[in-house]
Amino acid sequence: MPALELKTNVKIPNLQEYMKEFSKFSANALGKPEEYICVLVLQDQPMTFRGSTEPAFFLNITSLGNINPDANIGYSAAFFEYFKKTLGVDGDRGYISFIDPGTENLGYKGTTFSALWANK
Repeated sequence: MPALELKTNVKIPNLQEYMKEFSKFSANALGKPEEYICVLVLQDQPMTFRGSTEPAFFLNITSLGNINPDANIGYSAAFFEYFKKTLGVDGDRGYISFIDPGTENLGYKGTTFSALWANK
């Protein structure tokens, strides 16, 4: 169920295409089927990082079952490399927040994942 919220001060020329590409990349990087990926991209946002308005980003990744200290190191490397390639953001110009809210704290289909998975 990964949900990714990207905020950046970079203006993305073809946002719809970028979002589709970012969705595919995220599914691969996180090892989850793309059918469960939700992507929100807020581009061209007023943002400073390290006291300047040079290209920067903030990424929230919310996901169930695959967020842990060891995995997060690999995810961080993959996403920083991706943003350097696609947005031109240097590795010292962004943060990534990794969140696993737990199945009982995430809603889907009018219930929670905890309840859905208990009924299987």
